[in-house]
Amino acid sequence: MSQQPNSADSPWAVHQLNVQVKQWIERLGHIWVEGQVTQVNMKPTWKFSYITLRDVEQEMSVSVTINTSTLQNLPSPLRNGDRVVMYGKPAFYAGRGSFSLWVTQVKPVGIGELLARIEQLKRALAAEGLFDSRLKASLPFLPRKVGLVTGRGSAAERDVLAVAHDRWPAVQFEVINTAVQGANAVPEVIAALQKLEANPDVDVIIVARGGGSVEDLLPFSEEALARQVARMRTPVVSAIGHEPDNPVLDHVADLRAATPTDAAKRVVPDVAAELQYVAELRSRASSALRSWVSQERRRLKDIRTRPVMANPLLPVTAQRDLIDEAVHRKDRALHNVIRHLRSEIHSYKAQVNALGPSQTLARGYSIVQVVPRDGSGPQVVTSVEDVAPGSQLRVRVPDGSITAATMGVNPAPGSEATPQQRQGLPPNNKG
Repeated sequence: MSQQPNSADSPWAVHQLNVQVKQWIERLGHIWVEGQVTQVNMKPTWKFSYITLRDVEQEMSVSVTINTSTLQNLPSPLRNGDRVVMYGKPAFYAGRGSFSLWVTQVKPVGIGELLARIEQLKRALAAEGLFDSRLKASLPFLPRKVGLVTGRGSAAERDVLAVAHDRWPAVQFEVINTAVQGANAVPEVIAALQKLEANPDVDVIIVARGGGSVEDLLPFSEEALARQVARMRTPVVSAIGHEPDNPVLDHVADLRAATPTDAAKRVVPDVAAELQYVAELRSRASSALRSWVSQERRRLKDIRTRPVMANPLLPVTAQRDLIDEAVHRKDRALHNVIRHLRSEIHSYKAQVNALGPSQTLARGYSIVQVVPRDGSGPQVVTSVEDVAPGSQLRVRVPDGSITAATMGVNPAPGSEATPQQRQGLPPNNKG
């Protein structure tokens, strides 16, 4: 059927619209669709049964039409929350303008297959760095307000609130109750996280559920929820309470708690323990301060008892005494040297005087000098050879000199007179 022109002047009739939509939808052919069963309307007397199949991550669903006999022949009856894969053809009922998926096959998604998908998702998110510990935000020491996402009236909610208030009665909570299993869990938890993220008073968020089967915990391994938590600026604590198989949320959250009770203990400090710790710190600080003051007092006392504190000029006086003593030692040493030198000079002078002519004359000796006839200076007579008879002599005595003439020369016995002496001539070796 060809598409007819459409305008304000030539609008389509309703049946024309429905026919066009039906043609476009039926072109899709047969397809496989995966989702979660949220509603099953079936009666044995009905030819057809009707199911609502919801997306596991988004607030979207589709109506499913299936033969009642097909449902009855399934290995196990369909229940709300079951994950299934359906094979069918999109159909549009032009008479009432409604869409439905006409299903001919239903295959439950097995636990093994779901776990394999979860592991595959973990590897993919880890490769993107969403599990990197460096991206984990640290929890505040004392949060102003704690956000709590959990099931309404659940044991997890009661445990978290009771333990938290026991540890710190003043702690505040903003609790948002959501579905924690089934098709509505993921979108409701994501919406709750976004609401708490927008509240500036919320410093940390706890997502809590008290454990359950693998099927019940599947929402906490959905990719949409994991990416929402990874985008959060507010620290998120995962408290699903299921040890054997950790959901993906445990790896993306900033902190994983083993149970909701453990999450409350991790997030809220124990007021009694903190007060005791503060008391211990104050006691230790007081003891350290007293010890320091006592030590400083002892040091001050030691300083005050030192001689320099009694007489501040003592170092100057001591140095001055050292200088005076050094000067005295220097003077004594110099005087000793001078006295020794003077003594030596007197000794040398006495020796010189003893050997000098004046001392010889004083002992009764005289010095005889011959006056040469050539007018040269007098010569000391040391031998008979120095004079001849008639030579002019000058005799020096202590109080003057005497002029005399040589009357004769008598050599000592045993000596021989020189030829000059025998002839009465003057000697030729003295001028």
